[in-house]
Amino acid sequence: MSEQLRERFEALRAQEFRRLDEYGHVYLDYTGSGLYAESQLRRQEEFLERHVLGNPHSENPTSQEATRLVENARREVLDFFGADPADYVVAFAANASAALKLVGESYPFAAGSRFVLMQDAHNSVVGIREYARARGGEVVCLGVDGELRLESGASLPPAGKGPSLFAFPAQSNFSGVQHPLGLVAEAKAAGYDVLLDAAAFVPTNALDLGRVPADFVCVSFYKMFGFPTGVGALLARREALARLQRPWFGGGTVEYVSVQNGIHQLRVGAEAFEDGTLNFLGIAAVPQGLDFLRSVGIQEIHRRVVGLTGRLLEILTSLRHGNGGPAVALYGPRGTDRRGGTVAFNLLDPGGAVVPYGVVERAASREKISLRGGCFCNPGAAEAAFGLPAEDAFRCFTAMPRGTFSLKRLADCLGNDLAVGALRASVGIATDDNDLDRLDSFLRDFVARGPSMREETAAAEV
Repeated sequence: MSEQLRERFEALRAQEFRRLDEYGHVYLDYTGSGLYAESQLRRQEEFLERHVLGNPHSENPTSQEATRLVENARREVLDFFGADPADYVVAFAANASAALKLVGESYPFAAGSRFVLMQDAHNSVVGIREYARARGGEVVCLGVDGELRLESGASLPPAGKGPSLFAFPAQSNFSGVQHPLGLVAEAKAAGYDVLLDAAAFVPTNALDLGRVPADFVCVSFYKMFGFPTGVGALLARREALARLQRPWFGGGTVEYVSVQNGIHQLRVGAEAFEDGTLNFLGIAAVPQGLDFLRSVGIQEIHRRVVGLTGRLLEILTSLRHGNGGPAVALYGPRGTDRRGGTVAFNLLDPGGAVVPYGVVERAASREKISLRGGCFCNPGAAEAAFGLPAEDAFRCFTAMPRGTFSLKRLADCLGNDLAVGALRASVGIATDDNDLDRLDSFLRDFVARGPSMREETAAAEV
């Protein structure tokens, strides 16, 4: 990382994210949510002071202004992702999961359809399999290797006789692995519609849909620039969106509804997928967030994150116990090639046993270090990373009545030699070397307690 780049981002932190230092926070959960810049808040406050906005899609002036702002936001989102308005539309949703659900519930699965996903997939992608199964489609899962990348030699099966969908993440929210975007063209050539989960990728990487023409793309704007929450989007190719069949209607999604005749007609395009009143005040803030990322430069953010990720990996892989044994189990690639700034790991005790992630997460929290613990809503990558035996895990899952599941109970059932969750550290636009210094110091201090670690763990878990 060049000194010039470092100095630029240190100045950016002092100007836009000074609250981190003022309140002593080390924020390492950018895959969970981005952080908003102070200038975004100032622009939004000034904007709200100057405008009177009402519920869109009416003829009154406040409604018309809100409609204009929503349409402007659509254009800005398309432009940011290099999507030609002649080819793509933007449907706003609550978040990426809501956008994925729109595709899943509306995709015309039928007998002979095939839904293919990767083992490395967010829960909201995995859940689409229930729609495919319910309509007689086949579900195929492509496995991952020891680095949690797509298995060498794995290939897409031929598309089914019915409409077929392939879904994959541009970047894993579990391991940071970046899966090849060339899979989009490969899958389309094989007859699939392609659903690209870009939520973890786009905060620090450029995505040009002119070059990567996925049929459906989901994003969450709070992951990109922190504010507003509650706004995401489905970017969809017009012809692909037209093939979807919504099983429900409501709010402004229809041109007309007749109760007495039992008929309705959906709107054309994105508005058929935007249920109820849009979050028009939040949507009006989206262009401001995009402007902020443009002003910093997405390529510069990418370079900065790559450098920080390299240092984070060095900290973790160099951590050892006094007996020479490794103190960290790292899940995913150990280098920065084809990976983002998301790193999953567990601490090990001097005997090589996994320290329950919750113990470490709570200890870090006391130092105002924000890590994330668990499986990160990515069960497939977690199962692969931890090497959970399928039959034993099935027995444990099904033995717990609904409402009683916990990762601790799963660990007790499987035996404490297996990890059932992990820690995740993710770097982003405001991360600096001081943050990583504090993480390094915390981890070294935690590991230095060595023999007492298991006793502390047991006491904390009671």
